Amino acid sequence: MSPLHSTEIPQWFGHPRGLSTLFFTELWERFSYYGMRALLVLFMTAAAVEGNPGLDFGEGKAGAIYGLYTFFVYVLALPGGWIADNLWGQRKAVFIGGSIIALGHFTMAGPLVGLPDQFSFFVGLMLIAMGTGLLKPNVSTMVGDLYPEGGARRDAGFSIFYMGINLGAFAGPILTGWLGETYNWHYGFSIAGLGMILGLIQYRFGTKYLGDAGLLTTKQTPEQLRKKTRLTYSILAGSFLGAVVTGTLLLQSLPLETLAAWLGYSVIVIAVVFFLYLLIFTDHTQLEKKRLVVIFWLFILSAIFWSGFEQAGSSLNIFARDSTNRMIGGWELPASWLQSVNSTFIIILAPVFGSLWITLARLQRNPSIPVKFALGLLGLAAGFFVIAWGAANAQDGFLVSPVWLVVMYFFHTVGELSLSPVGLSSITKLAPAGRVGQMMGVWFIGTALGNLFAGLVAGQLETLAPADLFSNVAIIIGISGIVGLLASPFVKRLMGEIE
Repeated sequence: MSPLHSTEIPQWFGHPRGLSTLFFTELWERFSYYGMRALLVLFMTAAAVEGNPGLDFGEGKAGAIYGLYTFFVYVLALPGGWIADNLWGQRKAVFIGGSIIALGHFTMAGPLVGLPDQFSFFVGLMLIAMGTGLLKPNVSTMVGDLYPEGGARRDAGFSIFYMGINLGAFAGPILTGWLGETYNWHYGFSIAGLGMILGLIQYRFGTKYLGDAGLLTTKQTPEQLRKKTRLTYSILAGSFLGAVVTGTLLLQSLPLETLAAWLGYSVIVIAVVFFLYLLIFTDHTQLEKKRLVVIFWLFILSAIFWSGFEQAGSSLNIFARDSTNRMIGGWELPASWLQSVNSTFIIILAPVFGSLWITLARLQRNPSIPVKFALGLLGLAAGFFVIAWGAANAQDGFLVSPVWLVVMYFFHTVGELSLSPVGLSSITKLAPAGRVGQMMGVWFIGTALGNLFAGLVAGQLETLAPADLFSNVAIIIGISGIVGLLASPFVKRLMGEIE
């Protein structure tokens, strides 16, 4: 019996002691990620001549950069997971990923020690995206490794872990936003890096509680592993250099917004071709092919959902700064603090939704997976209708109450809890045997695609009034939710007996 499974293993609130190690690692990583994200668009669009100067980018350029950054955060989870599974193990991947994330944050703060603003900014973003690709998928895998028996205890462990994510997402914008907006943007980036360092320190000290979780298991000889590692590094380095050179050449002839849009369209085409290949040229059973159609449908709905939801860090953040009355007495609330509202509602409502689904299942009234996705979109649309109404009142320099944003985030959280938690679970149920990993990759690509288009949509603030932009988003997402609801009986039949 391994140390991990011993009855003498230390416990933490009735769970393996290693859960606390991963809980606080993820808490600090999300603190750094959401803390920096809350400042990102505000810093890019701040004037370069202010006392706390930004990069003075227009909303279009800032939105495209935001979309590309968040796109690659999710896309790089695919090679990050492969490296952990085949070369390093999850434990090593998490530590190296966290170290790269911290380096990225401190690089973004480079102007504090005399480094050029834009150079530090872009290099820092690339490092954070690469580090997150290594850390994010693998820390979750290790949580699962702590519960080899599976069952309800494992589900409860993931619920506790998810709470750590949201505590970090709540605290990050509060501290980084206060330092970044009030004093210096680069102080905010520095504190985000410090948060990741704290997470790495406790991770290193808590490794002894992880037992075998996250260790590499392979049948390869050490020499074979070294050769495979060298080949992988060469391919990754060549791909990175090729991408940098290609992107640089394209930017000389295309605006950044156009380049980002074409990247999104290319991903859509690749996804369509991939699913057509699976449906036409493979020997999957009819039921498996029907379920692949369902996965593609959920992929589309997911991308649409995140293209709206991820306005939080971009267009909604700008609205909070420019059109919201944040004065409390003689003190002005930092705009980035409103980024913590969603996490607050998640912490409050997640147990409520968990109990609701269980109760409805007991009454045989639990909504199907496609219905939950449609409800998620409708909740998101309701939030955008609210903020469009609020934005319509923000005319001629009049500032509206932040209550409009709080109510909007309530509806967005309801939508998130209806769609997001069932996403990964539904993929594992629907994917044909031998293609679960590929379908998980498709899910991440859908999320990445939504993030990319979220940035591009936010960039339209350069030419559209906030009320018009939010109304357009609300209508598109609302129609998508209605279509999803109407199509749900047909989609459910394609799934077969699965729920």
